[in-house]
Amino acid sequence: MLISNFRLTFAATMIKVEMKHLITICACSVLLLQACGQNNEGTTKEAEKTERKVPQLPEIKHSFKLADYLTDNKDLDKDVEDLFKTLDDTAIVAQLIMPAVGRLGNTPNSIKALIGRRVIGGVLMLNGSKTEFTSWIREFNELNGKNGNPGFLYSADAEPSLFNRKISGSSVVKKANEITSLAEVNQCADTIAATLKAIGINYNFAPVVDLAKNGTVGYRGFAKVEANNVPWSNAFIARMQEQGIIATAKHFPGHGLVSGDTHKSLQAIDGELKEIPTYPGLIEKGVLSVMIGHLAVVNNPKYNTNGLPATCSKVIVTDLLRKELGFKGLVVTDAMNMGGVTAVKGNSVKAIEAGVDILLMPLDCMKSHGEILAKYRSDAAFKATVDAAAKRVLRMKLCAGAIK
Repeated sequence: MLISNFRLTFAATMIKVEMKHLITICACSVLLLQACGQNNEGTTKEAEKTERKVPQLPEIKHSFKLADYLTDNKDLDKDVEDLFKTLDDTAIVAQLIMPAVGRLGNTPNSIKALIGRRVIGGVLMLNGSKTEFTSWIREFNELNGKNGNPGFLYSADAEPSLFNRKISGSSVVKKANEITSLAEVNQCADTIAATLKAIGINYNFAPVVDLAKNGTVGYRGFAKVEANNVPWSNAFIARMQEQGIIATAKHFPGHGLVSGDTHKSLQAIDGELKEIPTYPGLIEKGVLSVMIGHLAVVNNPKYNTNGLPATCSKVIVTDLLRKELGFKGLVVTDAMNMGGVTAVKGNSVKAIEAGVDILLMPLDCMKSHGEILAKYRSDAAFKATVDAAAKRVLRMKLCAGAIK
């Protein structure tokens, strides 16, 4: 009996001890939760304090035209430098990235999200109506203003042969290979330029200057009669740029004599670059943009691209186009979602290293921006390349009136 009483007393004592421990643990837990709550609140307040301020872009005191881009202009040089200095590295890299919106591109909401994240510097209007494009551009401009982003380059594939298919509701023009005179070239260019200006598009990925033998691009340029190619292309370019629309010669170093389609796979120029003679006359007359095709060069000791598309080849973009041909305008890739380049690992960084200024339609804009930004922050030579490209883009935006 004494043993039983002892056991009961001992058990009761242990229960009291356990209860005290439990109360102590609960009290500590409450204090810990309160402390955590204070830390979260403090973190939130700190985040609010460090929330990004919308930058004030510098006042642009001068008015420029596209014709100013290639000139020695101290006012323009200064405005570019002043504008560049206001941008952080996220915004600098963004100048080099241009996705698409429309039936064959991103949704408007996706573009708005990219604008909010400050990772793009322009948009290609790809397959839609005049009304849609006009509305979207207005919305994108408003969102850029709220985020303190520099204005955009808005582009279109407004070639005569694709114009009416790419922009529904546009005035009908002849396809390039149906045009029979220089007067018709001028009339076609005027019609296209008027439509683009009304929409708010300031950058035309046209004309196609490839020779006419390739089935994918042949009908899209003025080379049905080869002797007409350069003079008619120059006329189209001049009319476009006189009306404030950047024109683009494509697809360097020449898509007209290869047999396949770079939309589907990488095509190769075998041996001599026979279409290069098209470009000096266009560059001399002031074309402001050149698009690089996803074209490898083989069996050519000087210009071999070592299995890469020209888009990712410094030999083609920097050594040939920039240095040998003296091109000083914007270099843009063909769409980076095409079969001719998607198999290249790290193609966004490689294209910028090659000397390209604008990546058109990367498969993943966030990924491309992140990869470029990471290398920008760790590689001084690459940073200098990116800075130079971004300044060329900003210079063009000022001359096109995209930044005022």
